[in-house]
Amino acid sequence: MAAKITCGGCSWRRFSRNLNKRTTSRFLLFSARSSHSMDDMDAVYKQLGLFSLKKKIKDVVLKAEMLTPNALELEEEQWIKQEETMRCYDLWDDPAKSDEILLKLADRAKAVDSLKDLKYKAEEAKLIIQLGEMDAIDYSLFEQAYDSSLDVSRSLHHYEMSKLLRDQYDTEGACMVIKSGSQDTKSQIWTEQVVSMYIKWAEKLGQNARVAEKCSFMSNKNGLNSATIEFEFEFAYGYLLGERGMHRLITSSTSNEVCSASVEIIPLFLRASPDFEVKDDDLIVSYPAKDNHKLAEHMVRIQHLPSGITVESSGERNRFANRIKALNRLKAKLLVIAKEQNISDVNKINSKNIVEPWKIDETRRYVSKGQKMVVDKKTGLEILDLKSVLDGNIGPFLGAHIGLRRSIDAI
Repeated sequence: MAAKITCGGCSWRRFSRNLNKRTTSRFLLFSARSSHSMDDMDAVYKQLGLFSLKKKIKDVVLKAEMLTPNALELEEEQWIKQEETMRCYDLWDDPAKSDEILLKLADRAKAVDSLKDLKYKAEEAKLIIQLGEMDAIDYSLFEQAYDSSLDVSRSLHHYEMSKLLRDQYDTEGACMVIKSGSQDTKSQIWTEQVVSMYIKWAEKLGQNARVAEKCSFMSNKNGLNSATIEFEFEFAYGYLLGERGMHRLITSSTSNEVCSASVEIIPLFLRASPDFEVKDDDLIVSYPAKDNHKLAEHMVRIQHLPSGITVESSGERNRFANRIKALNRLKAKLLVIAKEQNISDVNKINSKNIVEPWKIDETRRYVSKGQKMVVDKKTGLEILDLKSVLDGNIGPFLGAHIGLRRSIDAI
């Protein structure tokens, strides 16, 4: 019996070894096939991604090739005409007129240079993608072409917007003042998110945006009571003008819980400060940090008595520099209000007709519950992706408002 058991055990062990060998070989074959299948799928996905990438690049290049030659020819013709005007004009007779002519000439020269650069970048992207098609294995060439196409796309967008932004201060930089609608924690955290949204927008453009000042009254330092962002690049004011007003976050399905932040936009003059004087007798200059130690030590506050406007600056290293900056902000604000009231003299501003940002109708509504979406109340545009908007993708809203301004001007 013992022998049978031993023999049976040997037989079982031999059967087990054979079974394991067959199972292992089948498993290895299945693994090899699976691995081969996964490699094929990766190749397919890569090809699909490559096809999509090539289409995006070719679309941008085609758009650039259609726009650039005619635009460049037109800009060069205007440049030559302005040069002829400058030669025929005695620059010493009227310095103000001379400055205007020289600025227009400089702008035209800059437009010509940017279009030439755009043409070069489009040709570069086209050449790289042709090389990539010759050597389809080198995917890095397509990545390089895509990076070039992004530069082309940004340059195209900037040129197209520059043609639409034709109002008096549209070409200037922008100073944006964002204030929390209330002192509660949620509103101040929302204000911080709004500040972050605009910083990310500028970063996506490859432009400089600096938080010049910020103030928080909360002990845990989460959230902001107010902040000032300076966008130090051309056309920032034209881009952002439509953002002025109240930005509200809806945090419940019943719309009862609302966090708000007001946004104010004034020009940040990049070339020269506003050329007019404000009487010292019309100003009250104060230093709020004396009474409130939570405020920046060098903060300067200026109140303009005739208009009732108050401006502040606290981001500079001393009170003297802050006073100069605050005065420049006051002048910029007076110029904008004078333009809104359709008067040429800031001394004739009617203080009763001044509308502060928090008194303006709602600019945009951000819904964080249910169907997370963003609704622009001025243009009616809706985007069903709250996260994307808060990540700085606000271009569609800016473009819609610029289009609205142009359509109103055309009436």
